[in-house]
Amino acid sequence: MQEGQRYRLPLAAEGWVFVLPPVVCTLIGILVGWSGLVVLGALLTVCMAAFFRDPERHVPSLPGAVVAPADGRIMEIVESTSGRRISIFLSVFDVHINRAPCAGTVRTVVPRVGKFLAAYRREASEVNAATSVTLEHRGRTVVVTQIAGVLARRIVCRVQPGDVLQTGQRYGLIRFGSRTDVTLPPEAEVVAKVGDVVRGGETLLAILKEPYDL
Repeated sequence: MQEGQRYRLPLAAEGWVFVLPPVVCTLIGILVGWSGLVVLGALLTVCMAAFFRDPERHVPSLPGAVVAPADGRIMEIVESTSGRRISIFLSVFDVHINRAPCAGTVRTVVPRVGKFLAAYRREASEVNAATSVTLEHRGRTVVVTQIAGVLARRIVCRVQPGDVLQTGQRYGLIRFGSRTDVTLPPEAEVVAKVGDVVRGGETLLAILKEPYDL
């Protein structure tokens, strides 16, 4: 850690409400001598802390880079008239922090009421509850969509129209088990492929042919 740099606990702020109760239960179990409560509380503490972990990532400095908005595995890359959609499935074991796939200004934040199908199902992109964030820079747009799943009933989106994001910047999370889609303009050169395991804010998904830096 560099001089003057503050230590940051690698846990999402939204996770404390889930981590602290089992910690308290563990402490109570220790005080009253209930070994079962100690074991259960410690196990839940570890599980909740693991789910809401928020590690630092090394964002690539390559001009025009579009990075993965979440950890997980690429399920499909779909061609459409509006460009290419890359879908990433997050298991309960993946980091669930969402990151901006590229630099840009938030133009719209659109929530969608929908179903809670398993996030790995193809139709989940179209029918599940979701929140889509449109990023724009120099007239081009990249859309990143947080999609709920069977267990993921809560989408947290921390941005609003007018906010300016940097590539790899944290902007929200989904709990528990979910899917994140990125829709790219037609001119984007996709370098990732179906089946790739990606890391949010770090793994290169595509390159925009023109500079896309703020």
